Amino acid sequence: MPERAKLLVVDDDPSVVDYLCEVLTERYEVHGLTSSRAAVQRIRTEDFDVVISDVEMPELRGPDLLAAVLEAKPRQAVLLITAFGSIELAVDTVRAGACDFVTKPFKLETLTLAIERALRERTMRREIVRLRRDLGESDPGLVATSTAMRAVLDLARRAARTDATVLVTGESGAGKGALARWIHERSARRDGPLVQINCAALPASLIEAELFGVRRGAFTDARESRDGLFVEASRGTLFLDEIGDMPLEAQAKLLHVLESSKVRPVGSSTEVDTDVRLIAATNRNLDDAIREGRFRSDLYFRINVVRIEVPPLRDRPADIPTLVHEFLARRGRGPLGITDEAMRWLCKHDWPGNVRELANVMERAIALTEHDTIVLDDVRDAQPRSLDDSSSLQQAAQRHLPLAEVELAYIRQIIAAVDGNMARAARVLGIDRRTLYRKLAGTST
Repeated sequence: MPERAKLLVVDDDPSVVDYLCEVLTERYEVHGLTSSRAAVQRIRTEDFDVVISDVEMPELRGPDLLAAVLEAKPRQAVLLITAFGSIELAVDTVRAGACDFVTKPFKLETLTLAIERALRERTMRREIVRLRRDLGESDPGLVATSTAMRAVLDLARRAARTDATVLVTGESGAGKGALARWIHERSARRDGPLVQINCAALPASLIEAELFGVRRGAFTDARESRDGLFVEASRGTLFLDEIGDMPLEAQAKLLHVLESSKVRPVGSSTEVDTDVRLIAATNRNLDDAIREGRFRSDLYFRINVVRIEVPPLRDRPADIPTLVHEFLARRGRGPLGITDEAMRWLCKHDWPGNVRELANVMERAIALTEHDTIVLDDVRDAQPRSLDDSSSLQQAAQRHLPLAEVELAYIRQIIAAVDGNMARAARVLGIDRRTLYRKLAGTST
């Protein structure tokens, strides 16, 4: 049975609150308050799908109540009930961010329809957020032909049945993000959002605001309040990719959230309850990071409840044919095949960039082939040329340049090898485009 939507009814008339709680409780989980100030305090610490409030109340009138609610929860759905004489006020409040209004006297059916519209809009907003994040960086497919990957999915299947925190480890491009999605889609939270953040992609100054939220004026660029990802992922899953790159100060605050199930937005003195399942991933050795003082041991124990190691593609060549056919089916311009010779070449390759690199090669081969079948030359030509004997890297080494300049030379070689396609270069390097641009600008530290 699906979880019932949670409503908060606010009206200074106790009889109205009692009536609405009584008639709506059959379909929804309903809570009622007669104080608008108490309602704002409750909303700050508790999640509601829709807040239903009278416009004319002695403590806070419609615009003031809405401003206080949206200050606490910028995406909160607020439905207003107004008398005929205050319709203009209600319209102004809707323009300021309320989702809808209903005029008194109203039929129960009218109110229910307005509530359902608000719930649908909330669901659509969450879906749009999810799709935008998914489209931002598409993960390669997740297959389990090999014995190694079948063992991975067996453990992931058992983890999905619980709300336990999962730590996914493995090399860049191995499929950690795809596995996180796989777990979420098979969990009890699958109808909730899956929200992802790459901890290596944001500077230390912004990651806390992104994760925990920020209140207007908390720092120079905080021009408006907004929810953090913990609130955005409410009743769903938050995927922290590259958690090994998270700054120590943010690690301490994350530990507090995991221990208390409460999050405090930057610039706020009030904590908000959270209901989130956490999946973390890293390509780093966290044991080494702990010894070197770059990662908190107490946080490690908190996230390392169920640990799943995704093996590199070179250790599971049996998965390569299945992945290749998946890429052909998903990205082909029509029915495309592949010769045995080309498939053997793909299966023998080491794939240092793992599944992400294989996906890149197949994407390029599919785009450039002149045949209905991918042949050996297609996949060989699609492979970025080796950088081992790169003249620019040799020159950098011979001149004893700093590591940062050698890295920059390597990045430029990758970009040249993929004909300047920055998205592909980022995939081959195992980083996102924002990190790539920062490194090119010399601001990665």
